[in-house]
Amino acid sequence: MKAKTRCEYTVKSEPKMRPTHPGDILKHDVLPELGLTVTQAAEQLGMSRVAFSRVVNGRAAVSADLALRLADWLPPSAESWLRMQAAYDLWHASRKRRPRIRKAAASTRPTSNAESV
Repeated sequence: MKAKTRCEYTVKSEPKMRPTHPGDILKHDVLPELGLTVTQAAEQLGMSRVAFSRVVNGRAAVSADLALRLADWLPPSAESWLRMQAAYDLWHASRKRRPRIRKAAASTRPTSNAESV
């Protein structure tokens, strides 16, 4: 007999203030501290200046690939960069209009063996 599992998720309350885009941290803290331009930093990260500039200016997200590059380049972990990006994305998504979704419910209609194949 297969054990029934129950999905449980912990949801933190959403922050009232907009989380900082990871690009803002790069732009205002990291690059000045290292004395680097966007072009120099992009070169060190092995990416185009345009792609890095889009992240630094908040027009593009930190991808998993970039998070790994940043973690190799700086002390914060790749997970930290992705958590910052996720917090920023979720905050913005929570403010957009979306369709009303009802809670999931198990189907009450009987199923036959033919339908389960």
